[in-house]
Amino acid sequence: MASKIQHAAAPSIDTLLGQPGLRRNHPADQADGLRRLFSQRSLRFIPVVSNPFIAHGGVLIERLCSALELMELDTLLVDASERGAPPEELASFDLAEGIEPLSKRVHYLAARGLPVRWVDSRGSTRGFLDAVVDAAPQVQVVLVHASATEIARLFGRGDAALSRPRPIVLCDDQPDAMTHAYAAMKVFAQRADWLSHDLLLCAPPESPRAQAVADRLAHCADLFLGGVQHSSVRVDPAEPPTAVPSRALMALVEAALAAAAVLAASEQDHAGLRSALPAPRLSMS
Repeated sequence: MASKIQHAAAPSIDTLLGQPGLRRNHPADQADGLRRLFSQRSLRFIPVVSNPFIAHGGVLIERLCSALELMELDTLLVDASERGAPPEELASFDLAEGIEPLSKRVHYLAARGLPVRWVDSRGSTRGFLDAVVDAAPQVQVVLVHASATEIARLFGRGDAALSRPRPIVLCDDQPDAMTHAYAAMKVFAQRADWLSHDLLLCAPPESPRAQAVADRLAHCADLFLGGVQHSSVRVDPAEPPTAVPSRALMALVEAALAAAAVLAASEQDHAGLRSALPAPRLSMS
């Protein structure tokens, strides 16, 4: 995102469950599952695939952050997308210098072009994730908003110490956005043998094309890539930032947390040894 998102204070879990029609669809202690996920000190990475053809892509990112804030999870949004802001100068050497608060529980790191500074001989930028752990030890969840190519470099190189997450692919109901979303799915299949994703679709409730787009992407993933679209959720671009996230969006985020890449405490203890400084750029002169 070119501009930073603003967040109003999210209602508590108890407030959400107290609304008619919601309580019966959640267990008596919905936070129990989250407590189990975070029972040990760990950082969970959720890759979110950028799509420069979406007119309201910032709304989708904002809604994801709102859902995590509602779950009372400390979140860092790392924006390494094509349209993201360039990083602060000092962030190239110390990521903590570039982290800014958006709300009590959500922080932001402008990171366009930044992960490649940690690239290794295999073409992996996994070291950037270690650097994020060092820079934001208080964070529980990291949303990595980046292109499919960048996400494949970060997560798709078969690092045994980091589980593979299920990416969230962004799209809307326009043809260019759908084409770009399918191209992202092809990148994952061809470069990382990554065949499962969730779809977050930005479209108004009255859109005549939204469901067809979701169905078409699921069909293409199955027919041409041998992949699976795990779930599809629609977000209204006119939805205000203060609106309570829908049950469908909350379910998608909960599933994304369960499928996230996890960097556990034992791994974090040694992260600083690998990621104290980024790899130097090679001079072409």
